[in-house]
Amino acid sequence: MNPHKLHHHAYERHEQRTDMSSYQIIFMGTPDFSVPTLKALHENQHKVLAVVTQPDRPKGRGRRLVPSPVKEVAGTFGYPVLQPHKIEEPWFVEELIAMDPDLFIVVAYGQILPGSFLSIPRLGAINIHASLLPKYRGPAPIQWAIIDGEQETGVTTMWMDEGTDTGDILLSAKVSIMPDDTSGSLHGRLSEAGAQLLIDTLEKLKTENLLGTPQDKSVATYAPLLKKKDGSIDWTKDAISLDAFIRGMNPWPGAFTLLFGKRLKVLQAKNLQGAVKEKPGTVLEGFPGDFNVATGRGTLALKEVQLESAKRLPVKEFLRGCPVPPGTRLG
Repeated sequence: MNPHKLHHHAYERHEQRTDMSSYQIIFMGTPDFSVPTLKALHENQHKVLAVVTQPDRPKGRGRRLVPSPVKEVAGTFGYPVLQPHKIEEPWFVEELIAMDPDLFIVVAYGQILPGSFLSIPRLGAINIHASLLPKYRGPAPIQWAIIDGEQETGVTTMWMDEGTDTGDILLSAKVSIMPDDTSGSLHGRLSEAGAQLLIDTLEKLKTENLLGTPQDKSVATYAPLLKKKDGSIDWTKDAISLDAFIRGMNPWPGAFTLLFGKRLKVLQAKNLQGAVKEKPGTVLEGFPGDFNVATGRGTLALKEVQLESAKRLPVKEFLRGCPVPPGTRLG
């Protein structure tokens, strides 16, 4: 079956099952972002046949196997948990087919789902994405919305197809980005908004025969995966952009610069008004306890930092143990 036609096929099958009191769902998700949606399905009495999540991963010095946040929550609800290493494993596909689900609900599962897999459930597969699609398709929509200086973002439910976040949109909900938001704080609000949006989506599917709306490709943007090296601060950029960059990179992958040859992570900063003559990356004269740095335009006041192999500290405390004289160049 052409995966782009999945949702049309879904409605043919939906017509045959209008008597269903609640959907038979297989939930697929892995990190913290997925947890509020699983909880919402449970609290709203939707029938979760099984939960699919990534295999336990080794963590810490002892490399002890640790379950995903979704697996931990699924266990408290008594849901069967499936953890295939690869989505195409025959035993796994056969088990899902045997369950005869109405829907897959997919929230940050972590593997690409092929079209043949998406055709298993009667109605199709619904995904929650942390942006107002078609903007910020891809794996890092929360970080990039902040880095780009957006004032709002949101969550979208859509029918899944084989593309990357390209399926027909069901519903969306806007979420404001606050001036002090980090990707961590925004992540929490979006995960809760996504959970509520999914419940609304399922209700409208049942009562209003909700139809998907094709995405406008001409305004689509992409939010590529971020790696550790992407956190390097470019001091030639303006202070407003750098403030947004540091917030978007917090907590992952973390914005950093070099100080005395060591990596200095910048966890919090503030854009200051006023022109500067010094070269970008130069530490400026200031009051005791200030750590102000020249940028391509304006001054950035560092507020919380963490030097390599040390703990995170407010700048005043950091400077007591590691004085940084004016004129020092960062980066």
